[in-house]
Amino acid sequence: MGLGTILIVVLIVLLIGGLPLFPHSRSWGYGPSGVLGTLLIVVLVLVLLGMI
Repeated sequence: MGLGTILIVVLIVLLIGGLPLFPHSRSWGYGPSGVLGTLLIVVLVLVLLGMI
């Protein structure tokens, strides 16, 4: 597995964990999942362009 694939998998797991579906994270809102989603898109674009 390449570095890009590992980064994408880690970001997807963090994105799922950051969703405000769990009782401990309801007060956080969509901030953490929005930031992680943006990072996921950036890493995905970099992988597709071959820069990672």
